[in-house]
Amino acid sequence: MHALANRIEPFCSQAKMLAMITLLILVCSGCVRRRMTVRTSPPGATVSIDNQLIGTSPASTDFIYYGTREVRVEREGYRTEVVLRRMKPPWYQLPVLDFVSETLWPGEIRDERIIDIELVPQVIEPSEDVLNRAEALRNQSRSGIIPAG
Repeated sequence: MHALANRIEPFCSQAKMLAMITLLILVCSGCVRRRMTVRTSPPGATVSIDNQLIGTSPASTDFIYYGTREVRVEREGYRTEVVLRRMKPPWYQLPVLDFVSETLWPGEIRDERIIDIELVPQVIEPSEDVLNRAEALRNQSRSGIIPAG
């Protein structure tokens, strides 16, 4: 009986060690935190990403997936800007490696993206110019001329 206990004891200690390592991995499992920030010049513009209102610039939000994002920035007195921004995944988010960075890596990995957008003042044409152009188009259509574009 004593000989059997001596043979089983190393396996028990190995099982305990494996259980401790597994528990340690689960407790210290990794995480990738993805965040994007939209900054505008001048600040204070309304920011939407993929038709979801984010807030007033500078505005930040977390994201899960990489890819192309539509960033829409609006501010009174400035032209509305719509920008398509492609966000490529970093090397540690490539297939196979992402499993390690998301689950096994001890600690948190941060992926911070910053999108800068320069706002252009809106140009308002004088009413007289708009009316003159409308009259010219009306005269062209009456005479059968179709303007290009």
